[in-house]
Amino acid sequence: MEHRLDGKTNRLSLSKRKDTWAAWSFLVPASLFLFVTSFLPLLYSAYLSFFRFKMNLPKAVPLFIGLENYARVFTDSQLATSALNTLVFALASVSVEMALGLMVALAISGDGKINRVALAIFIVPMIMAPVAAGTLWRMMLDSATGVVNYLLSLLGISGVSWLANTTTAMVSVIFVNIWQLTPWVTVVVAAGLKALPQDCIQAALVDGATPFQVFRRIVLPLIMPLLTVILMIRFIDAFKVFDTVYVMTGGGPGLATEMLPNFIYKQGLKYFDAGYAGAMAVLFVLAMTLVVLLFVKWRSWEEAKL
Repeated sequence: MEHRLDGKTNRLSLSKRKDTWAAWSFLVPASLFLFVTSFLPLLYSAYLSFFRFKMNLPKAVPLFIGLENYARVFTDSQLATSALNTLVFALASVSVEMALGLMVALAISGDGKINRVALAIFIVPMIMAPVAAGTLWRMMLDSATGVVNYLLSLLGISGVSWLANTTTAMVSVIFVNIWQLTPWVTVVVAAGLKALPQDCIQAALVDGATPFQVFRRIVLPLIMPLLTVILMIRFIDAFKVFDTVYVMTGGGPGLATEMLPNFIYKQGLKYFDAGYAGAMAVLFVLAMTLVVLLFVKWRSWEEAKL
């Protein structure tokens, strides 16, 4: 009996080792790719952040300046404006996307044919390339030839300089981001809603609970861990916004829509100040890492409540 148990234990141990090796065989190529394409450039940026290095100068040599680039980060007024713009953009767009995505997901999460058709139509903005979406909306919002102002003129409303005004430019880029990425939130939330245990929901309805009570007491607590993950992904993605805003406004007018990624891009690849751009990139990655840790802690807390 003991011999059979030992043999079974050895087989299980061998099977576990094979599974471990199989898992690592799949992880190693992807890990190497990420190391070469992401981690090494980040390390090089961290190295350059301690130097003054103008890449456009002939025979330029990095000059060690210690923490001067990092000190400059905290005294740069344009960087502060870009950071504030990015924060406003992220908070406004993500909050609306989460609210709209949840409402639409509740409306179309059924298995009926109409629900499936509505979901297929709703995800069209999501599958568009950001550059294409930005170009499309830049043309539509053009103050002279844009279709938006043309439609307003049919209603007797004078045209608006959507992308030339400091206030309407920010509103426009936020609106385009909401238009394009609310479907992503909807699709993920709808998948989470379909995975919920339907028996407890039906039992609550039978016991006389209203749909709002079922949502507040059962559905929302069950999907909160999923919502925290969606919120984390969208918040970080909103802070990384570049292509759509760059195509629509280029950060203008003035610094009205200048976002952090666009500001770092200009410092590094337009003004060729590699050291300063590296310092900002390192601090940006550290800030986003802190945000991820806070969201992971929040998700663990929501799961513990369940």
